[in-house]
Amino acid sequence: MPDGYAQTSVVWCDFDGTYVRVNTMRGFRKERNMRHNPRVTLLCYDPQRPLRYLEIRGQVVEMLEAGAREHLDALSSKYAGREVHYFGDMIPARFAQTEVPVLCKILPARVVARDWYPAKAAG
Repeated sequence: MPDGYAQTSVVWCDFDGTYVRVNTMRGFRKERNMRHNPRVTLLCYDPQRPLRYLEIRGQVVEMLEAGAREHLDALSSKYAGREVHYFGDMIPARFAQTEVPVLCKILPARVVARDWYPAKAAG
């Protein structure tokens, strides 16, 4: 952030086998921050087991508008559990006239996985 603090926000993400992919909108603080400093950290947790998490540190290597809307629809469908369109189903359709999605590709440099739940005893 302009004052030197890290920006933290909830995002949906997926992994294409090489990159962790997130989506933001052109001109949003997240987009401006990633263009200014492409080093990012993602903290992912299992809502069924909150002490099980994955930390990913990496670098934003590409930010694209081409294909970003389709990616946003795919993420929305994944998280909604059914096929939806981000603009119209998740947020009001009118925002499609003013907001431009940006697909951000993050190359992981360090991944840490933790599961603080005790293993079940055999038997």
